[in-house]
Amino acid sequence: MRIRLDIAYDGSHFRGWARQPGLRTVQGELESALARVVGGDPRLVVAGRTDAGVHARGQVAHLDLDEEQAARLPRRRRDNDELDAIAALAGRLRGILGGYADVTVLRTSLAPAGFDARFSAVWRRYSYRLADATAGYDPLERQRTTYVRSILDGQAMDAAASRLIGLHDFAAYCKAREGATTIRTLLEYDWRRDDTGVLVANVRADAFCHSMVRALVGACVAVGEGRIGIDDVVAIREARMRIPETKVLAARGLVLAEVGYPADELLAARAEQTRNRRDAEDTAP
Repeated sequence: MRIRLDIAYDGSHFRGWARQPGLRTVQGELESALARVVGGDPRLVVAGRTDAGVHARGQVAHLDLDEEQAARLPRRRRDNDELDAIAALAGRLRGILGGYADVTVLRTSLAPAGFDARFSAVWRRYSYRLADATAGYDPLERQRTTYVRSILDGQAMDAAASRLIGLHDFAAYCKAREGATTIRTLLEYDWRRDDTGVLVANVRADAFCHSMVRALVGACVAVGEGRIGIDDVVAIREARMRIPETKVLAARGLVLAEVGYPADELLAARAEQTRNRRDAEDTAP
């Protein structure tokens, strides 16, 4: 039995998603809670591993249960059918995680045939909140908003972001990993100011390499401050080299907002296609 979990968390006090010995992580907290419900050694497969300090409101993971574990799923008194038991799992996990927890399971559902939280995904969407001197510093938002002291040109930042959209090698905006490709399709990238004056980035791509979103944000901040020009973000990308004028911004402003999947009948094919591509990357000379 494969179960889909929709998850949200405040990443401020986590050392990222992935389980690490002796460290508090999102995966570690959730798998510990799951073990109390279904027993054994449950392992989650996630749509996108987030770094330390990064938040999520639309994270997706899946969990495989054997027959013994499935039999331990919580049952609602008025309905004992299998689907109801799966839906009830989310409530049980929320109870274990506790009130006002910094991680929660929004819902649990029976995964469609062929579903893989990681490999079936066709895109991921992130948002990034950035307060400049125009918006001002709000201490109540400090856990999810990065603050810069300068006044930023939001229109220039938005123009620069639009130049980066498309299928490209984003090596200049990624932390290198041996054997892994940095070619990605950036589907959307734009900036706007919300009602409070905070600059909010919307970034959507088929996948992201390590630190890519925060590096893209840093490049646009350099544009907004006038340290580089609008078209320089493209020149940096084409040179495939980072420059001192652009920085990887803090994790606190970054939120994994949404993960997109194809229609149910296409899930298995998408997973196979993605897995084959990743396997080829990992074995590349």
